[in-house]
Amino acid sequence: MLNQFSRTQLLIGEEAIEKLHNSRVAVFGIGGVGGYVCEALVRSGVGALDLIDDDKICLTNLNRQIIATRKTIGKYKVDVMKERILEINPQAKVAVHQCFFLPENADEFAFDNYDYVVDAVDTVTAKLSIIECCRAKNVPIISAMGAGNKLDASRFRVADIYETSICPLAKVMRRELRKRNVESLKVVYSDEPPITPLDDMSTSCRANCVCPPGAERKCTDRRAIPGSTAYVPAVAGLIIAGEVIKDLAGNQLEN
Repeated sequence: MLNQFSRTQLLIGEEAIEKLHNSRVAVFGIGGVGGYVCEALVRSGVGALDLIDDDKICLTNLNRQIIATRKTIGKYKVDVMKERILEINPQAKVAVHQCFFLPENADEFAFDNYDYVVDAVDTVTAKLSIIECCRAKNVPIISAMGAGNKLDASRFRVADIYETSICPLAKVMRRELRKRNVESLKVVYSDEPPITPLDDMSTSCRANCVCPPGAERKCTDRRAIPGSTAYVPAVAGLIIAGEVIKDLAGNQLEN
């Protein structure tokens, strides 16, 4: 029967589509990368999504985040992403967690029920905790490495964390994962050397913070504010989503 996933089914088959419909994916971080992950997952037919983020949409998100528009500034990212997902597929099941994931609240998340986890957060502490939770529950996970301060979207690669190079975040993650005896981790990273952002205080969030009132993590609290473009994080997110779809659909996408 003709439906909104018919064009995808022409490529991967009915069995793979059914697997996607019955899958539950948790996306940690609904920003420049995570937003595009969610977009591609729902359009591919993933039936259930958990969205985890504590941020509100900011003026400076408009250059790269798919959920950021003038109308959504000041709204919680998870709420806007949920609304968008349901506009695409009203049958999708969406759970929102309006919080920042940390070891202290890890017990609040149903890792046992996730078929796949996407790590698109930007702090090492949260990444390590998510990875360790997945390892404890034997849940597949893919992690996004640094997408900021990059201009060449063709330089993204899918690899094991221990096969990465150049990316500063991946270097830190390799060191910390070795300490925790984590032997493998699927990641998407860029082998483009990071660009040093221009030192222009007239456009710096440090001098001109526009975070919505009540924001728990303001730009002025960050050690460094990376530059970004419309297309680099989008490409990273779409690559990640593609890997999730392939892994969930199984043999149907291996040929």
